[in-house]
Amino acid sequence: MTHSEYLNANKDKFLNELLDLLRIPSVSADSKFAEDVKKTADFVAEKLKEAGADNVEICPTAGHPIVYGEKIIDASLPTVLVYGHYDVQPADPLDLWHSPPFEPVIKQTEEHPEGAIYARGACDDKGQMYMHVKAFESMMRTNSLTCNVKFMIEGEEEVGSANLGTFIKANKEKLKADVVLVSDTSMIANDTPSIDVGLRGLAYMEVELVGPNRDLHSGVYGGAVANPATILCQMIASLHDENNHITIPGFYDDVIVVSDADRTEMAKAPFSLDAYKKDLNIDDVWGEKSYSTVERTSIRPTLEVNGIWGGYIGEGSKTVLPSKANAKISMRLVPGQNSHKISDLFKAHFEKIAPASVKVKVTPHHGGEPVLTPTDSIEFQAASKAMFQTFGKNPIPTRGGGSIPIIALFEAELGIKSLLMGFGLDSDALHSPNEKYGLFNYYKGIETIPYFYQFYSELKK
Repeated sequence: MTHSEYLNANKDKFLNELLDLLRIPSVSADSKFAEDVKKTADFVAEKLKEAGADNVEICPTAGHPIVYGEKIIDASLPTVLVYGHYDVQPADPLDLWHSPPFEPVIKQTEEHPEGAIYARGACDDKGQMYMHVKAFESMMRTNSLTCNVKFMIEGEEEVGSANLGTFIKANKEKLKADVVLVSDTSMIANDTPSIDVGLRGLAYMEVELVGPNRDLHSGVYGGAVANPATILCQMIASLHDENNHITIPGFYDDVIVVSDADRTEMAKAPFSLDAYKKDLNIDDVWGEKSYSTVERTSIRPTLEVNGIWGGYIGEGSKTVLPSKANAKISMRLVPGQNSHKISDLFKAHFEKIAPASVKVKVTPHHGGEPVLTPTDSIEFQAASKAMFQTFGKNPIPTRGGGSIPIIALFEAELGIKSLLMGFGLDSDALHSPNEKYGLFNYYKGIETIPYFYQFYSELKK
């Protein structure tokens, strides 16, 4: 039996296991889900053991645990280190979900006629991470594993992987490998495979503006005392100019500008602006002048408000002038930029533009560095051949708009490159209500991954 035949014989089993995994609310950002996060780590560890992994451990950290397992079949063969994460984003706002976020349902859509799983974490990253466990099981059961494999599945990716660096530094020998294999990205479409060769970095900030020492009556004090919510909105609005160019001094100083030739090649990838707007139910797009939508979300840095609050937001009305207002702001970075430098630039600028009528506090949160991976490497060639084997098309190299901060960490600490072979779609509502993952994508990943091992071992000889 081949690994593809094993997959076909076990599709229902593989699906039901993923549904069970998705039912556990492993929200790493909220302490009330701490036991559920631990329960998820236990689930992943047990499934690795069942699949045939050796030395499976649940490794404690100062935060949530890391699951490790391995299968060393021959020390002379190349070793693949599989990275993924089992934690998920908070499900809020719950009222926008069409079905409960931790009660997965399968529904057919125009984009996913075979059906898609709707649940928090379906695509990011439980569904994509679990493909690797099931692909490994398929290779073990059919005696077709051609490389050594190590698994490192963490529970803090959605909160910045704060403890992963410590773990890696303390376990360099254990994690020694030839390449890191990651499925936490997307491809262009189900009929257009692609492989990310770059990711943007991240600098995440929180700001607080404080005005009067208490909430005030907006009739008695309004117009005479600065409203922190109003000032905050003005300050945030000033961070972009009329061309939607970020106004922080020095922000673009280190940006490596993509050549016109490379931009021309990027533009050959299929993209429908009309379909993009229809999917989001918007009448027009927005962004930095002189760049396309695809370029704005891949090769250019951005600044976005992720949350903003202050004052009365309950039912009915309350005529209050709030004493403080807050916002969370993230900046996606491109090659050349450094997250620590950008955080410092943001802090200095935001403090400088605050009027004397308010006090401002800027708190940097997690960040990460942008990365580029070569397209002429053995691992990229192996992945390209694997995707051609299952899709019938060569994948298109693309740059992802998201961030996986630890990719740069892997290269710095382990001295190896990462391969970003994702099977999700950008329209799968990652981090949003009604997150989904297509059954086609889930099974296609399980089918494709073993071919990567096969071709990687052949090309490494």
